Amino acid sequence: MQTSENKKRLNPIYLVLMLVLVCVTAGCSNQEQSESDKATSGDVSNTLVIGAYSVAKDALGELLPKFQAEWKAKTGQSIHFQESYEASGTQARAIAGGFEADVALLAMESDIDKLVKAKLVNADWKQTPNSGMITRSIVVLGTREGNPLGIQDFQDLTKPDVKVLYPNPKTSGGAQWDINAIYGAGLKLSEEREGKKDPAAAKAFLEEVHKNVESLDKSGRSSMAAFEYGVGDVIVTYENELLARIAKGVNYDIVVPKSTILIENPAVVVDKYADKHGNRELAEAFIAYLRTPDAQRIFAKHGFRSVDPDVFAETQSAFPTPDGLFDINYLGGWDEVRSTLYSKRGVWYQVLAGL
Repeated sequence: MQTSENKKRLNPIYLVLMLVLVCVTAGCSNQEQSESDKATSGDVSNTLVIGAYSVAKDALGELLPKFQAEWKAKTGQSIHFQESYEASGTQARAIAGGFEADVALLAMESDIDKLVKAKLVNADWKQTPNSGMITRSIVVLGTREGNPLGIQDFQDLTKPDVKVLYPNPKTSGGAQWDINAIYGAGLKLSEEREGKKDPAAAKAFLEEVHKNVESLDKSGRSSMAAFEYGVGDVIVTYENELLARIAKGVNYDIVVPKSTILIENPAVVVDKYADKHGNRELAEAFIAYLRTPDAQRIFAKHGFRSVDPDVFAETQSAFPTPDGLFDINYLGGWDEVRSTLYSKRGVWYQVLAGL
């Protein structure tokens, strides 16, 4: 029989053994619970970083939650988005300068080319459906309700006292589309009058329009905001920008010029950053989702012309095709446009400098 003294001596050893046993048991239990959670939850969280041009913001606001839900249903993974919206040229420069976007939605092919030159996007990016394009639109004219100045075409923008808005092509892809449209319309006029394209006449036409420009904002969205605040009589802009405003109850008139340009907007995986973040599969799935009929219908709802033939056929009544519609190839393609219009001594530089 143990004495009281023996019990006192054994108690510390007993207590230590009990503590060790409890800790081991708890540790095993916690480990089992952790492994069980991992096995059953399947809830892995990813963040997709999106760098987009400002005009796409409203449509993406509706598209992102839908893709998020589809991805969750398909893979069990929760995803989050880090979004940046800027003028297309500004966005392209930001990505090239180190903003690590996994995907880029930009206003025009030439901005993607900046990412190719920076070795962030593979040079074969156009070897995808619709040559990498995700939406289309055209350049149109927006006027105040009732079109009080009777604007019918680009020629009317040269009239005295007509205040015109379009953004700055140094920062805005939309502005380059606007200027391409005006310059191209000048070429079309010269063909009608002279039987051939006359670049000098097209430059003179662009000069006459630019004399009436009220301000050069940094992006198409900023230019639209200025117009909403009452600046200018006419805005040269994307058709989808005006359709989206009208759908929200803002009363503008849309004037579709006889000759204007077809806008095509690309979306790409930014290969270097998507691979760095381990987001290749997610980024490619997102771009593929943007091409689906459901996503294309949402783009159409926000005023974009669908790249899906069936969806465009469904929505064609909302998108008239002008007789003189032309695309970038009418101007020689983007390489020629960059050289002719936007180089340091190009047509746009000469227009600004009054040369």
